[in-house]
Amino acid sequence: MLRGSPRIKGNSNIMLENFLSGVSPEAVIYDYDANKINLKACKGCLRCNVLKKCVIRGDDWDKISKKILDADIIVFASPVYFLHFPAPVKLLLDRFRSFVNVNLTENALDYQAFDKWNKDFVLLLSLGSSSLKDTEPIIELFQHITNLLLCRDRLYYLIARRMILSGQILMNEQSLSNFYDKLGINKNEASQDYLKNKDLLQKCKELGESLSKV
Repeated sequence: MLRGSPRIKGNSNIMLENFLSGVSPEAVIYDYDANKINLKACKGCLRCNVLKKCVIRGDDWDKISKKILDADIIVFASPVYFLHFPAPVKLLLDRFRSFVNVNLTENALDYQAFDKWNKDFVLLLSLGSSSLKDTEPIIELFQHITNLLLCRDRLYYLIARRMILSGQILMNEQSLSNFYDKLGINKNEASQDYLKNKDLLQKCKELGESLSKV
């Protein structure tokens, strides 16, 4: 799993902890913080087309990529910054290029995975916007990635919206109401959002339970 939030008590981290609370205790979990791992940027050298692996050396990708390939479930827990992942997460996603062969055709680029992936992908996203449309670039990207890796029907995502403060997803109704009042948001929204947040955390746990049983 990959954590994208630079905040220990970030809302996406809280969602991840609830997901993990439902995961079987027998599961082996590899936990990476995108803000702390050492990764170099993809150079677009295309040598992975021939070697079927990334040729960049001197960072953590070789170790992490092996864990990715061995994993049954891959979880990205992250906030959404300016319609997409924070830069450290995107840096890792670019290195996924080494998992696929890319050929230039007359009309487009043709992507073919070196091997079929038998994995589940999970996105646990939090964003400040009230609109879930701001997550569409990430969802569409993962639909494309999981499609070319031959596991598109195994993409799951849960989204927490209107998350401004660290830990906000855990706020009780009164605290949320007071906070919304300061922001100029209708306090009546607090009651609904409190219940939605509570339900979302339960769904995170249930998703962890269901996927780890497979």
